[in-house]
Amino acid sequence: MREIVEVYLHWQAGRSIKAIARSLGMDRKTVRKYVGAAVQAGLHPGEQRSDQEWAALVQKWFPRLVDRRRRSSCFGELEQHREFIREGLKTNRMSTVHRRLVERAGLAVSVATFRRYVHSQMPDLLEVAPVTVWRPEVLPGEEAQVDFGYLGRWQDLTTGRCHRVYAFVLVLSYSRHMFVRPVLRLDRPTWLECHVDAFASLESVPQRVVIDNLKDGVTKPDLYDPALNRAYSELATHYGFLIDPARQGHPKDKPRVERPLSYIRDSFWRGEQFLSLEAMRQRAVNWSAEVAGLRIHGTTQRKPLEVFQQEERSAMLPLPERPFEHCIWTTAKVGPDAHCSVAGTLYSVPHVLRGRRLDVRLTDRLVQFYEAESLVKMHLRRPNRGRTTDPGDLPPDRIAFYERTPRWCIHQATAMGPSVLEAVQQVLAVQTLTHLRQAQGIIRLERTYGKARLEAACSRALAFGDPAYRTVKQILASGLDARLLSVSGGCAGTSAYLRGTETFALDIIRR
Repeated sequence: MREIVEVYLHWQAGRSIKAIARSLGMDRKTVRKYVGAAVQAGLHPGEQRSDQEWAALVQKWFPRLVDRRRRSSCFGELEQHREFIREGLKTNRMSTVHRRLVERAGLAVSVATFRRYVHSQMPDLLEVAPVTVWRPEVLPGEEAQVDFGYLGRWQDLTTGRCHRVYAFVLVLSYSRHMFVRPVLRLDRPTWLECHVDAFASLESVPQRVVIDNLKDGVTKPDLYDPALNRAYSELATHYGFLIDPARQGHPKDKPRVERPLSYIRDSFWRGEQFLSLEAMRQRAVNWSAEVAGLRIHGTTQRKPLEVFQQEERSAMLPLPERPFEHCIWTTAKVGPDAHCSVAGTLYSVPHVLRGRRLDVRLTDRLVQFYEAESLVKMHLRRPNRGRTTDPGDLPPDRIAFYERTPRWCIHQATAMGPSVLEAVQQVLAVQTLTHLRQAQGIIRLERTYGKARLEAACSRALAFGDPAYRTVKQILASGLDARLLSVSGGCAGTSAYLRGTETFALDIIRR
């Protein structure tokens, strides 16, 4: 409208058609068409009229030019899909509905014409555009922003269960290229796995990653000194990127990942059906490259995938040679028995740490215990519930019980004599672990009394059917091992008859 009014203002000033075309950058035929309409209406140059008067005349002479959206010859084709468009615009954006019409119905109408059609025919479905806040650009490869976003509910057709589906989203701030991975859980292993998959898909690593203050990344939010999750810190160290937490409660600190979440829900999620989680994730990979990656970004006016491949990938960090080992950090308190419970299994730590709380790093292979930053103990991970004990972690007076096994006791008793061996075997015959200390005690008596006396004491104890540790020790302490036995074998007795029946008879006579 304004351009046509300018033609008439120049014409009424007495300028020629050639001069008007040269000044306004228009074709002479176009200028001649508009001037011809004024001549046919009986108007002449030199007659002064205002802009509003000329605008009213243009609206009268060229009604189709007043609203350019109504002159499209493609509106008739779009009318055939009117119901589909109306239903689609209830949940999706115009660009998404247009793309699906192109894919499914072979629509040969540009997205610009599609937008004009919607604006003119369905104004009731239009929403007020949000205010866009400009942020300074970053250098290629310098920054990526990551976050979780809710997509919606999805029913798994194989199990019939309904799940809440979230999307892990990583957006490169320079190119706006993104990685999207649907997930069903929002825990630390998922957080780490999504980063690993994102870097593998990009085949490179950004120099800095801006994250939200979720506990999988930041355990204590603080603008100047945030406490980072140790597993996430290990991931950053492994890949070589810096962690840059956003301020708590300030989503605009990472707008390049916050803003696309609604676009992802609209273009990728809504109105689509997925047979399985794996199919959903594969669709997300294809969508990120073929749809989101090849669209003209509203801010950069360029295709994100092309910018990433041509300019940004070379400026990013290379992938490390070895893969990242997934780990979980937790805490455990050392019990009175110098053991910690980790994932349902007991592991020993040095006994001097009893009562303290240690940091535990848990991987598929190892269990590592840390006090502050110092590694104090490491075990191979035991998948089944049980107990793993290193005798070196126990106090010195308790180590012997684990080192001197029943087999060791029998081996030592064999070298001390047949009676000692018989006594040890009888002690271990019933409830072996319960009586293990008795067998160890009998063998330890050899240090004080020698092999010969221990052999004689065990022989005397066996004769009366009581080869217990306290019985053998009492015989040696009383010197009864040197006296001859006058009682035939097989006589049952207790520790009260260790000196024999003759000695017992003499005691009665003396009394």
